[in-house]
Amino acid sequence: MNLGIISWIQEEDFIRAKEKGLAFVELDVNHRAEEFLEHLQEVKEYSQKYELPVGAIGRWGSNRICKEGICQDELELEYRLIDSAASLGCGVYITGCNYVEELSYYENCGHAICYFEKLIAYGKEKGVKIATYNCRWNNFVCDPMAFTVIHGYLKELYIKYDPSHCIYDGGDYLQETRDWGDRFLHVHLKGSLVIGGERYDDPPAGLDQTDWGAFLAILYAKGYQGGLSIEPHSSNWHGELGEKGIDYTIRYFRQLML
Repeated sequence: MNLGIISWIQEEDFIRAKEKGLAFVELDVNHRAEEFLEHLQEVKEYSQKYELPVGAIGRWGSNRICKEGICQDELELEYRLIDSAASLGCGVYITGCNYVEELSYYENCGHAICYFEKLIAYGKEKGVKIATYNCRWNNFVCDPMAFTVIHGYLKELYIKYDPSHCIYDGGDYLQETRDWGDRFLHVHLKGSLVIGGERYDDPPAGLDQTDWGAFLAILYAKGYQGGLSIEPHSSNWHGELGEKGIDYTIRYFRQLML
């Protein structure tokens, strides 16, 4: 396992990650996909200059399917993003799939499978593996039922896992890791804190309620060798306090990593 952080495309982002002694950056383009693609050459130069690889590229929140099937514009954009991952020497592309309310669960799964099949085939040509995120943001491929139906069928579709999403949804993240950890390709380190049954904050990982030791123990048992990507996501930890929180998470996980 290696430790990295979700970042962005400016040179100072690479400098910051390098100064913290991290092994990679993750770039989540989301609504900024075109901005990322326009600056791809600069990103490549920064990655080489600071000897800091891009460990994963992802796109959250967009509509991949509709009642009629695949959203072709989104598919073409994701092909371009997979191309960018290959250009950067990044072997992980993270995606998801929205749920179309007018369709049945079965129909949604069918459309999602068709969409992912195309990404998997395209990624294989480029040396890039495809993973679904378990975030609930415009994505239904995030729980054991969807994993069973979709990942159970698509043997080359992987999972980007973040325990906090399962925790906030009332699930058992250790059980999901036990059952599906052999398909995990990338992991987010984001703290979670529930008070009175409600989400309170996403504090720095290690200063939260997640049993990170048990979680990593299962990952080791599964032979996981991918990235652990720090995700600063708190509404309270910003500025100097936020930087201290990131530094704490780095120290905390280095003690857990073998």
